[in-house]
Amino acid sequence: MVSKISWFSLDWFSPSKLQSFDWANPVWFYAMLIIPFIFILRWLIVNQFSQKLPVALTKKDLKSDPITYLRFIPPVFFIISLLLIMTSLARPQTTNEQVEQWSEGIDIVLNIDISESMQIMDFLPNRLEAAKEVARNFVAGRFQDRIGLVIFSGDALPSCPLTTDYGLLYELIEDIDFDKIESRGTAIGNAITSGINFLRESNSESKVMILLSDGDNTAGNVDPITAANLANAYNIKMYVIAIGREGKVPFGTDFFGRPRMVENTFDETALREIAKIGNGKFYRVSDKEALVQVFDEIDRLEKAEIKETRYKDTTDFYYVYLKWAAVFFLLWLLTKSTFVTNVITD
Repeated sequence: MVSKISWFSLDWFSPSKLQSFDWANPVWFYAMLIIPFIFILRWLIVNQFSQKLPVALTKKDLKSDPITYLRFIPPVFFIISLLLIMTSLARPQTTNEQVEQWSEGIDIVLNIDISESMQIMDFLPNRLEAAKEVARNFVAGRFQDRIGLVIFSGDALPSCPLTTDYGLLYELIEDIDFDKIESRGTAIGNAITSGINFLRESNSESKVMILLSDGDNTAGNVDPITAANLANAYNIKMYVIAIGREGKVPFGTDFFGRPRMVENTFDETALREIAKIGNGKFYRVSDKEALVQVFDEIDRLEKAEIKETRYKDTTDFYYVYLKWAAVFFLLWLLTKSTFVTNVITD
């Protein structure tokens, strides 16, 4: 840890340590460029106006003595002190920032049709697999929303209660297949009722049910319109997605491996009425791209506000470089008043 290093340690001057800091006032680094100009200006003034005494010496009497270079030590100490003061003014610091995100969340139930007609291959590889992929992506894009899952064909099967365990939900959606429910048909009313059972005890301000189906209500013991009115009584918003093309669509293959075409029709009147009663929206999609766009739109419409709280813990280390600056300033004071400064300067 940075704070456990003694102030007099040379580690404070290592490149890695200096790069690890956040600098509150980096403009002081530009001010360091002024220091050389100040000393050059001082040298020019002293050289121009200082009193000189001409002395004539023979060439053999001129000797270079290394001790004369000691006169540069005090100015070097002073320059280092100034540089350290400016480093201190740049305010080296470390920041530990924590961000907490939270949301009131939305309760959502996915109702997915797994009736036999969902095997039709106008979506690749078929309607159900396309729906599963888009549903998984929808779940992955949520934040702190509770999501439940109901699948249905001739009856409804509550597969997952409201949960924020998206990993579990992802796996349950992945495992959906046509063998989960033996009875055939499309029990839309039962599916809505099962979703209501998940949502009716919810305290969330926003409760949503997404119903995805490709057919008319042909099974079950609950009328879809009655179920929609019950959902409305619990303030559940209904988004209804009718999936599939009308007309000739591929359904399996014939003896020679060629796509077998079947006629596909269904009355979407009831599905539109369900969405209307549920104060939601009705969508008709005929390809996977359109299905993706619908889920993206629902994702935007039913997105809870995400709030965040930031905790910022800042520790300053300017005092370390200020102490070093004081050391070099004292060294400058000591050396400039001794013989070091008084060495003959030619």
